[in-house]
Amino acid sequence: MQYECNCPLTSVISGFAFLAYLLGAIPNGFLIARAKGIDIRTVGSGNIGATNVYRSVSKALGILTFVLDAVKGAVPALVFPLLVKACTIQVAPGWVPLLFGGLAIVGHTWPVYLRFKGGKGVATSAGVLIGIAPGATGIGVACWFIALVTTRYMSVASIVAATAVPAAGWWLYASQGVALPVSLTVLGVLIIWRHKGNIQRLMSGTESRFEFRKKPHE
Repeated sequence: MQYECNCPLTSVISGFAFLAYLLGAIPNGFLIARAKGIDIRTVGSGNIGATNVYRSVSKALGILTFVLDAVKGAVPALVFPLLVKACTIQVAPGWVPLLFGGLAIVGHTWPVYLRFKGGKGVATSAGVLIGIAPGATGIGVACWFIALVTTRYMSVASIVAATAVPAAGWWLYASQGVALPVSLTVLGVLIIWRHKGNIQRLMSGTESRFEFRKKPHE
């Protein structure tokens, strides 16, 4: 006899919401740097994100950190809603991917494993956005790349992308309802707020530029 799973929808959503936070809270940058004998919180900018790993540990490990941080955002936004559907015959609300993706970003930003002191959420947000708003994400990535090449400030590129994605979201998705554009706007505000230290350093002229290649003396 075939077993049909029909768990209460609220319980299923709550369970996967909790898992989304725990997955997002995994501090990939911290763990990767620790494997090399480095506490990433004590070097460079002190941030556990991909940019600091890239600068303070190695370029390859920085890229790996970015990919892993993006994956932990994409999985809750893309895979968890499918698992909810498999666990109940009830129809899940359309905001479920937004909830799971948002909690993954919250987990990365305030991880329980590191006493709620995490990264800025850029890579994890990118993973979430690929799942819920690919069109706006494409525009955001293009703006991020242009800003990075033009200014060589990773923080400026991230802030530009955090502004471009919500703008693109209102342009592309407003006709389908305001839930997604509003969510993208809140996410953009959160990312910019998490860069407040970078903004202060930009204003004082002490922000570090991103180096695409090592300098000759290095």
